[in-house]
Amino acid sequence: MSLELLSKLETKIQAALETIELLKMELEEEKQKNHTLNEQNQQLSQDLTSWNEKVTGLVGLLNDEVSE
Repeated sequence: MSLELLSKLETKIQAALETIELLKMELEEEKQKNHTLNEQNQQLSQDLTSWNEKVTGLVGLLNDEVSE
């Protein structure tokens, strides 16, 4: 009886370990995706800043032309 229980326990522990390993792999994938998204976000923020500066400059030029 106790050998049967130990066998069932071993099976459950093995299944739990496999689940943990799968979850670790999924976590690593999500970390990589997060890193990639953070890099893209940073690039887009820089692009937005650049465009805002360009638009501000163009609006300034238009204001100068209208004022003259």
